[in-house]
Amino acid sequence: MSVPIYKETGIEQILPEAPVSYGDKFQLTLWIDLEYCTGCRACTINCKSENNTPVGMDYNRVIYVEQGSYPDTKRYFVPMPCMHCGKPPCLAACPVGAISKNEVNGIVQYDTDRCIGCRYCIWACPFGAPQFNADKRVTQKCTLCSHKTIDPETGQPSGERPACVDTCVGRVRWFGDMNWISKSRRKSRALRVGGTQTGAQPSVLYTDPGT
Repeated sequence: MSVPIYKETGIEQILPEAPVSYGDKFQLTLWIDLEYCTGCRACTINCKSENNTPVGMDYNRVIYVEQGSYPDTKRYFVPMPCMHCGKPPCLAACPVGAISKNEVNGIVQYDTDRCIGCRYCIWACPFGAPQFNADKRVTQKCTLCSHKTIDPETGQPSGERPACVDTCVGRVRWFGDMNWISKSRRKSRALRVGGTQTGAQPSVLYTDPGT
């Protein structure tokens, strides 16, 4: 089983600067401002309520990261939803084709009707996003609340926002197309978990807490 990358490296390694463009592809994603995230975990709570996940299963975890040594120390809260990768390791690992990447909106989807609960996707994901639902015997994860944010007929955004964005107390989350968000936040340096070292091309973007 792979160790989630955030558990084995410091923030300098898990959040290197990386290109944010997917070319002409439309990719729905989140941009999270780490400078102002207070770690209140309102996003985690509202996500659980919206998706009715069981105890111990959180689609939107918030991890605490420290760096440096006294007296030059820094600390950050880093929300960790599914990264909706350009090249999802979980998709490649699934033996039954239960995982797909939507060609219209870029969301990585799990088909729980096809899932056999083998948990290979959990082992493959370097970000710890997929989680096993022991009650249903299937693996589940963040979907960017596609049940309400996506028009089921067209696959296009419906105009609604994910539960985590709606409830964010500090208003440090943005939801939309990766290229549009990166341009609208052009004054901020964009970071991605793992940068390019995983080969997964994670789409979730973070504002450098040092800027």
